[in-house]
Amino acid sequence: MVASVTGPVKELKGFKRIFLKPGETKTINFTIVPKSLEFYNIDMKKTIEPGKFDVMIGGNSEDVLINSFEVVK
Repeated sequence: MVASVTGPVKELKGFKRIFLKPGETKTINFTIVPKSLEFYNIDMKKTIEPGKFDVMIGGNSEDVLINSFEVVK
């Protein structure tokens, strides 16, 4: 949520297309690995900074469920 450099407000980290029949439900699992949290710092070196991250899950970028996790060093 806060970093040493400004990044995108939302960034896609995973995508899986599924097809459901009416009334059907499915559980979909995603794993967020440390590499998916890397970004270029002010020195143009890839880094992962500690802090809070929001995860948004949904069928589009507007209608989402939100959860959070924290990276610690």
